[in-house]
Amino acid sequence: MAEKKTDETLDEQVEEISIEGLAEDTEEFIGDPLAVDDELDTIKAERDEFRDRFMRALAEAENSRKRSERDRREAEQYGGSKLARDMLPVYDNLSRALEAATEEQREQAAALIEGVELTMRELLNVFSKHGITRVRPEVGDKFDPQIHQAMFEAPVPNTVAGDIIQVMTEGFLLHDRLLRPAQVGVSSTPGG
Repeated sequence: MAEKKTDETLDEQVEEISIEGLAEDTEEFIGDPLAVDDELDTIKAERDEFRDRFMRALAEAENSRKRSERDRREAEQYGGSKLARDMLPVYDNLSRALEAATEEQREQAAALIEGVELTMRELLNVFSKHGITRVRPEVGDKFDPQIHQAMFEAPVPNTVAGDIIQVMTEGFLLHDRLLRPAQVGVSSTPGG
């Protein structure tokens, strides 16, 4: 008898749940199928937009990292260029002092001259350590506007136009950048 009562209870419950009720509940839960498709398309579009933004931000971060690395390397290599330029007159003055000393003066003040020469060598060692090299043109070399500065032109016999005829000051490079051009006199077309 208990089994019959259970069957009747189940039958009553089944009657309460109608197919129409299920359809209404399902429609209420799922909603309009076209609206679901529209919402899915909207979510996909947002996803694509966020992916695009993320990829752009990632690329920008990578570009920024590369730019910072390049700037750091340049600052390391060329950061001292102002100081290096300010040291060039010291080199010029030491060089002029050594050139001006006569043999008699060299004999009388040998220790002083030796001190100036040692100072000059030490300055050149410091220059070399920091990537500063001299541009030392010779008389007869071709004028190169990339590393030379023409201070004057003069017609000189037995020369070709564009030959260096006098060197006033040496030039200097910091790695591959010109700190100061060598100042030179240049031959113009030889006069007759």
